[in-house]
Amino acid sequence: MQNLKKDFKTITNLAAVTIKVITVIIVIIVFISNAVVLLLLSGCKNDLQTSQIILATTTSTQDSGLLDELIPAFEKATGYKVKVIAVGTGEAIELASRGQADVILVHSRVSEDKMIKEGYGINRKDVMHNEFIIVGPKNDPAKILGMGSAMIAFKAIAESKCIFVSRADDSGTHKKELLIWENLGIKPIKEYYIETGQGMGETLKIADEKQGYTLTDNATWLTQKANFTLVKLLEGDEQLYNPYSVIAANPKKHPKLKLNYKGAIAFINWITDKQAQNIIRNFGVEKYGKPLFYPDAIK
Repeated sequence: MQNLKKDFKTITNLAAVTIKVITVIIVIIVFISNAVVLLLLSGCKNDLQTSQIILATTTSTQDSGLLDELIPAFEKATGYKVKVIAVGTGEAIELASRGQADVILVHSRVSEDKMIKEGYGINRKDVMHNEFIIVGPKNDPAKILGMGSAMIAFKAIAESKCIFVSRADDSGTHKKELLIWENLGIKPIKEYYIETGQGMGETLKIADEKQGYTLTDNATWLTQKANFTLVKLLEGDEQLYNPYSVIAANPKKHPKLKLNYKGAIAFINWITDKQAQNIIRNFGVEKYGKPLFYPDAIK
């Protein structure tokens, strides 16, 4: 009987140890499984971060429809996905300077130069250009048609007390307009100067409603002029030359943010290479009889 009791006790002890071992093994398996799941989720997140780029761009590239041609072609060629933020040039530069955009496509050389000088933008390359034009009412009360000079036209608009509609949104177009007023030494009279704080399309709409003059990029005008009674009154002035650049946000300025610099460089290289430059060269030709933008990286 004593031997049976001893054997039973031994078996009981072995069973208890076995249960403990099994419990430890289960805990280890659960821990490893959770770790693997977290690792996989982290990998998915990193894949998303590295496969997507954020492009902040001036509204004219979107309003004209150019991005609808460029972005799908870039995504197909490189495998990257692009999140587009279409805003004024000033805001696009601010987004990149704060590390909230990987790359920008903008058109204000003075602001671009400042961004690069301060170290927030790097690897700038010329992409394309078009021109600004002045549009206004058909009856042209300021008589600017045929003047040939934007400065003379602006002066005539101010002196005749005609309505001028400004984007007033820190965009490249707005910056160009302000520069012309500054060079003239004229501060527009508030009564005749409407500030929309809106993009080009909405500003054209308001100018049309108020029968005023405004400065617009030619690409947006060509794609939207059928919606308005306004007419083009001045073009061809060298002062209205409108170049676009692509710039990467400097990741060294934001080491704690995971900027996709590799993706930004891929976009810069692609948009200044043959495929994109050909898209730009041909964009608008069939519908409008001429390009809306002219390529500058490959001519």
